[in-house]
Amino acid sequence: MSDEWWGPAVPEAEDCVVGELLARRAAEHPDRVYAVFEDGTRWTYAETLAEAERVAAGLHGLGVRPGDMVVSWLPNGPDALRAWFGVNLLGGTLVPLNTAYRGGLLEHAIRLSGARVAVVHAELAGRLDDIDTGALERVVVLGEGGTRPGRRVAAPGQEAPGPQVLGPEVLATPAPGFRPEAPPRPWDPYAVILTSGTTGPSKGVLCSYVQLAACARAAFGGCFGEADRYMVNLPLFHAGGTIGTYAALLLGGGISLVSAFDTESFWPAVRATGTTHVTLLGVMATFLSKRPASHHDRAHPLRHVFMIPLIEDSVAFAERFGVDVVAMFNMTEVSIPIISGPDPGVPGTSGRLRPGVEARIVDRHDRVLPDGEVGELVLRTDQPWAMNSGYLGMPEATARAWRNGWFHTGDAFRTVDGEFFFVDRMGDTIRRRGENISSAEVEAELLAHPSVREAAVVAVPSPYGEDDVLAVVAPVEGATIDPAELLRFLIPRMAHFMVPRYVRVVDALPHTPTNKVEKHRLRSEGVTVDTADRERLGVVVRRDRIGETPAAR
Repeated sequence: MSDEWWGPAVPEAEDCVVGELLARRAAEHPDRVYAVFEDGTRWTYAETLAEAERVAAGLHGLGVRPGDMVVSWLPNGPDALRAWFGVNLLGGTLVPLNTAYRGGLLEHAIRLSGARVAVVHAELAGRLDDIDTGALERVVVLGEGGTRPGRRVAAPGQEAPGPQVLGPEVLATPAPGFRPEAPPRPWDPYAVILTSGTTGPSKGVLCSYVQLAACARAAFGGCFGEADRYMVNLPLFHAGGTIGTYAALLLGGGISLVSAFDTESFWPAVRATGTTHVTLLGVMATFLSKRPASHHDRAHPLRHVFMIPLIEDSVAFAERFGVDVVAMFNMTEVSIPIISGPDPGVPGTSGRLRPGVEARIVDRHDRVLPDGEVGELVLRTDQPWAMNSGYLGMPEATARAWRNGWFHTGDAFRTVDGEFFFVDRMGDTIRRRGENISSAEVEAELLAHPSVREAAVVAVPSPYGEDDVLAVVAPVEGATIDPAELLRFLIPRMAHFMVPRYVRVVDALPHTPTNKVEKHRLRSEGVTVDTADRERLGVVVRRDRIGETPAAR
């Protein structure tokens, strides 16, 4: 990562806008492979541009013009990639939707976008029959199964018939050299990416081309070249999927695009596609590290793993698989403001500030807190447009997030000697007997147990007021978890007030398509009949008098 990339200058369109970058790469290296798909299909840069031109021309024929929103509701694969690049080549703004959406969340997202055209997978299109589709006029259906073209969506509550359903042929006509009449500018949004929506209606984050370029440069600058290939295993409706896809385009390399992360097929896919770089969420890295060791563990081309967050045994992970591990912090609204060097060796770190970013840890009144104290991380950048441009159609939410000239992340952090440590989402911190507990810290200790494959910690009501701690865990394949034994494992590893009162063992935790645990579901389920209670198990947590607060006694 070079400091020359950061500063108050806004990059030119040719250096950050998707359509212009793709056209340039196709002219310079037409036969270089850009995308490798799960079925072995490969697209060169020239073929990728041709696919984007077909989609752009087809959408133009449907009335889409530069600046318009276009919904893309597609799983990872060739269609999702051609839809994204085609929309941007036309000068439109992509609105990629979570493939798990249905009902109220789906209706909210489509109506929020104001889009008149949507590109939708056939197996998903039927869900449109159950909602008010707002301004949608046409739905282009791609893929096999489910809804077929030739009818109108029967959306309830609408006086007029729903949108017309069209087939894939409208986006399939070759259109060499197609370009928009008004090319996008660097500060225009390439996409509106919706937040996960696990706790309520999603917010649509306006993400500019400059922000996307800043993300790519922060993570990939200096470690990714023309011979490298990045595996996209996070969905393309998520910032984690789009950043790496774009970074390969920006830097002249390639991608391997898979439908989703899968523990069993991960290493075979890495080998088959020649993948050199990948992002692993902490849960993914944990799944891989808990598989039995093999003499094939280093027999692969992977060199670089972005791990978010850094797992407790990241050093062992790096050594076992022969890769460099890099920690970082990011969210849809920002541009990788915090990142480490390879193999940071600092347990729990998210890294240090990259050039061009200012950060503060503040209390609820935006007062700066001393080093070591926990507060909310707020950010701003030297480069204009390098973070989100607000929330689509939500001026009050935008004003709250950007108050006092800083973007408020909603994440609790602490700093020690310039290192940033993620503590929790502000809303996930648990208050028990006068003590604040980080669910992330408790989860890290749970995952240290050899039989625990994944873990989530949430607050549940306590009969004594405030919260009690519920741990929900899933076992490693072939293992069993004894709640009493797990609790005894935890007691010497954490402060007494952090030890969960409740332990529930499940086959697997509920996840969003981006592999985030749906904690709101665990909270709503609460203490179920199959949940073990530490007090009934007779597992005693002994409280040291030294350092104990009166409220904890």
